Amino acid sequence: TADGAKMGKTESGAVWLDAERTSPYDFYQFWVNVDDRDVGRFLRLFTFLDVEQIAAMEALEGAELNRAKEALAFEATVITHGKAEADRAREAARALFGGGGQVDAVDMPTHEIAADRLAEGVPVVVVAAEGKLCGSRNEARRLARQGGLYVNGDAVDEDRAITGADLREGGALLRAGKKRYLRVVSR
Repeated sequence: TADGAKMGKTESGAVWLDAERTSPYDFYQFWVNVDDRDVGRFLRLFTFLDVEQIAAMEALEGAELNRAKEALAFEATVITHGKAEADRAREAARALFGGGGQVDAVDMPTHEIAADRLAEGVPVVVVAAEGKLCGSRNEARRLARQGGLYVNGDAVDEDRAITGADLREGGALLRAGKKRYLRVVSR
């Protein structure tokens, strides 16, 4: 990458082509979040777009560069997972980050919790770890202490529990930081 980091399976945050290891949504998000300096080179390496289209996208600056990142993410996801999955991933990203679309209808990482567990209340740090929103309960605790763990848009502390009352329109939306989401549903 432009900052000198290698892109490989041993790197933290590596993406996999297998949908079982990296969901199409997470795959799409990886490409949207690449360093601005890498966009043009990655468009050439990982898509089949015309060189003229890529050159036009490279000329974009600031917020406009996000259009090039979306094109990179969409095209790379189409090649890897097919157009239907790429469309779903793009719709999910727009619903979550662009204010368009309905979050409850979005194909995003989802974690199912038994209704009886929800009735008792499940600690948010447990849900974040079980649903792979955070790598561990300790990571979720640290994130909550720093004000970076959210339930339905509200920052929560580490002692907060998820209950059935948190499920709105069939699910609760957990967020870690600014860009990682998990929908929690009852089964």
